[in-house]
Amino acid sequence: MLSPHDMGPPDDAPSPRVEAVVIGASAGAVEALSALLPALPADLAVPVIVVVHVPGNRPSLLSELFAPKCQLPVREAEDKRTVAEGIWFAPPGYHLLVEHDRTFALSIDELVNFSRPSIDVLFESASEVYRNRLLALVLTGANSDGAAGCALVQERGGLVAVQQPESAQATAMPMAAIARTTPNLVGSLSELAVFIQHNTTAERALERQP
Repeated sequence: MLSPHDMGPPDDAPSPRVEAVVIGASAGAVEALSALLPALPADLAVPVIVVVHVPGNRPSLLSELFAPKCQLPVREAEDKRTVAEGIWFAPPGYHLLVEHDRTFALSIDELVNFSRPSIDVLFESASEVYRNRLLALVLTGANSDGAAGCALVQERGGLVAVQQPESAQATAMPMAAIARTTPNLVGSLSELAVFIQHNTTAERALERQP
């Protein structure tokens, strides 16, 4: 379902609808992200920040796994690193936050939704920084992490998109996000990839003005 949120900016200057994308995934994440992230073009000019529930007692191999598949640069987020274009994965064992100066912060605060990193923690901090210029995506997962964060993103004027539960390996997380919000899109992974591109490209956003 698309809404008026999907329209481009009302002013005349070309400006992307979205300045950052945050993604949360859990059970089935590798398969879902393997369909979504490689579909993003090399000229996508916003950061794509990803939280996957991974055990905190061993190194994550997500950056190494996805770097050869993706057109965008893929890195693991580091404390105090500037949030720049490309794909960033949360490191295992740390909550990943975005600070108001648009740098990353890592935290070892208590688990949220039994997880560290937590999707809700990233979504909440990013929504405070990017406000209505944020797009949050919830993919496959077996708990409710991300639903509360999506509600905050939507409350602050941002966009929310959710993987179709019937296409997810684990349906609980998409269903929780749908129950908590009115998503701008509930779609397949290919539809989500197109949605990201449409809302991060100034020219396409301007084409959809009324």
